Amino acid sequence: MEILRVEHVSRIYGKGETEVRALDDVSFTVEKGEMTAVVGRSGSGKSTLLHLIGGVDRPDGGKIFVEGQEVYHRSQKEMAIFRRRKVGLIYQFYNLIPVLNVVENITLPLRLDGQKINQDYLERLLDILGLSDRKKHLPKQLSGGQQQRVSIGRALIHAPALLLADEPTGNLDKKNSQEIMELLKYTNREWKQTTLIVTHDESIALQADRIIRLEDGHIVSDEKNR
Repeated sequence: MEILRVEHVSRIYGKGETEVRALDDVSFTVEKGEMTAVVGRSGSGKSTLLHLIGGVDRPDGGKIFVEGQEVYHRSQKEMAIFRRRKVGLIYQFYNLIPVLNVVENITLPLRLDGQKINQDYLERLLDILGLSDRKKHLPKQLSGGQQQRVSIGRALIHAPALLLADEPTGNLDKKNSQEIMELLKYTNREWKQTTLIVTHDESIALQADRIIRLEDGHIVSDEKNR
């Protein structure tokens, strides 16, 4: 079942002599439950692509569909709802709220959306993340790996259609990087969580089902890993 379709998407920054085509006529689809890595050198367009899929930025051309619905054929209010309910975003630098504890950071998307918190699901998620004994801790009381686990929990709390991870291991050592990847692979395998990971690390990319390689805003290869 197709969950994501990217059709002839382009994104241009600047004009005239300063024009940069971050993405140029990019097209691909992703099936539900697939784990896909997007790789490329700095400036290849991979983070731009992730932000367009997540509704954080807007394309200059082309269309993006999530669960059969066009992402950008929405009002500003509808776009905010889309980002809260359909997309889970994980960043390299965690982006946690420093004055909120672990549980408050994880459940923030639900509270902003006025949704009731499913306590059973929350407890299960905390257990999987290895944070059951850190519920009341603030971000400054956590290690880098633990903070990234909180950000993963925040991204998963509303069971999004797409989990988008932008260099999720880029700020971690090798041990913590692999632990984060094991978490992402677990949710992909056990919950059929569709996941797109932007990374420059080939060892991380090789753990995905599929690798899409970008160069200068173009897809130059799209291959299955297994």
